[in-house]
Amino acid sequence: MEATGGKAIVVGGSIAGLSCAHALVSVGWDVAVIEKSTAPSTTPSRTRSPTGAGLGLDPQSQEILSRWISGPQLRQATFPLSVDLNRITDSGSKSSRTLTRDENFNFRAAHWADLHSLLYKALPPGLILGGHQFISFQTDKDKSTVRVNCRVAKTGDIVEIEGDLLVAADGCLSAIRQNFLPNLKLRYSGYCAWRGVLDFSGKENSDLIVGMRKAYPELGNCLYFDLAYNTHAVLYELMDKRLNWIWYVNQPEPKTEGTSVTMKVTKDALHNMHEEADKVWVSQLASLMQETTDPFINIIYDSDPLPRLQWEGKIVLIGDAAHPTTPHGLRSTNMSVVDAYVLGKCLERSGLEGLEKSLEEYQAIRLPVVSEQVLHARKLGRVKQGLDLLGEMQLEQRGMPYFDGAPTSL
Repeated sequence: MEATGGKAIVVGGSIAGLSCAHALVSVGWDVAVIEKSTAPSTTPSRTRSPTGAGLGLDPQSQEILSRWISGPQLRQATFPLSVDLNRITDSGSKSSRTLTRDENFNFRAAHWADLHSLLYKALPPGLILGGHQFISFQTDKDKSTVRVNCRVAKTGDIVEIEGDLLVAADGCLSAIRQNFLPNLKLRYSGYCAWRGVLDFSGKENSDLIVGMRKAYPELGNCLYFDLAYNTHAVLYELMDKRLNWIWYVNQPEPKTEGTSVTMKVTKDALHNMHEEADKVWVSQLASLMQETTDPFINIIYDSDPLPRLQWEGKIVLIGDAAHPTTPHGLRSTNMSVVDAYVLGKCLERSGLEGLEKSLEEYQAIRLPVVSEQVLHARKLGRVKQGLDLLGEMQLEQRGMPYFDGAPTSL
């Protein structure tokens, strides 16, 4: 689409950043996405970094994504999750029974890298500036222009990019957000998550997979939550013969180097996890965890809802930069997709000359929604980890505020 709006600089080329690029290009804006990674997003997910894993797309996100990616492509890259099933596991008898069941869940499961690749390949060429490390930004005195400084990985040169709008899609540890909310601290949840994806291609008739199909007969159509004493696990199937699992473990906040929320796994930690899985979970799930190559640990953080999402009529937050959240409501990707779509629609309604009004409208639409969803996900995680009482909260995902779709206009 020919650019008829202004120029947006998007910092961050993850799913939030690429979704924003699609949303803005579709309403006539010129876009430059600054991404520190130099690796192209076109290689198959099973051959890329192991730290990518599964995600769930709600019906609203599916509909929005189908505007940017062809519907058949999206469905071919995802697996249905029609059922949301919570079960209780007795670690002594190694037996499970159903607590809640929602047969009208209608999510779809994707591997992060598969969805990212589809979004990447569907963009016009030249939008993504790979190998560009964000350094700083400044706005002109009259606030007519925003300038972003980046370091080019290949040459070490510092380059300046000029635009009308700066979109911070730089994740839960957002450097851009830090400029405006320097005292905002992420909140450690009280637990970490072991995560893994098992590729069982060519092993469909192995004892492990036959056993998994017996213990979890609705794999391929179901999002399983297994709850045990002060812990819970998540399991679902992905396309291309892969099983995605997550195990949340209560523990003190780990000490890490750098800014990553993903930890490398030591041999001792892996051995201890395998032993503990045998004690807690049914044998099939424990075996799945033990057979998975390169599992990793996410430290689970969120933050209290932000007081605002935009500043100076030029700078706006989307994705995890706007609402760091725990994963229990399957919100991170879904909130990011809707953020991008709503921002695009606000810019379309008011145009470049109404940029400040557009950002105020975006904030008014999204801030109440994401604030409620972040707090609900926090509570749900604490309940499932035995850190809080259930009270009136329901275990089903359907209890999430705006489960049936968030507003996209005032």
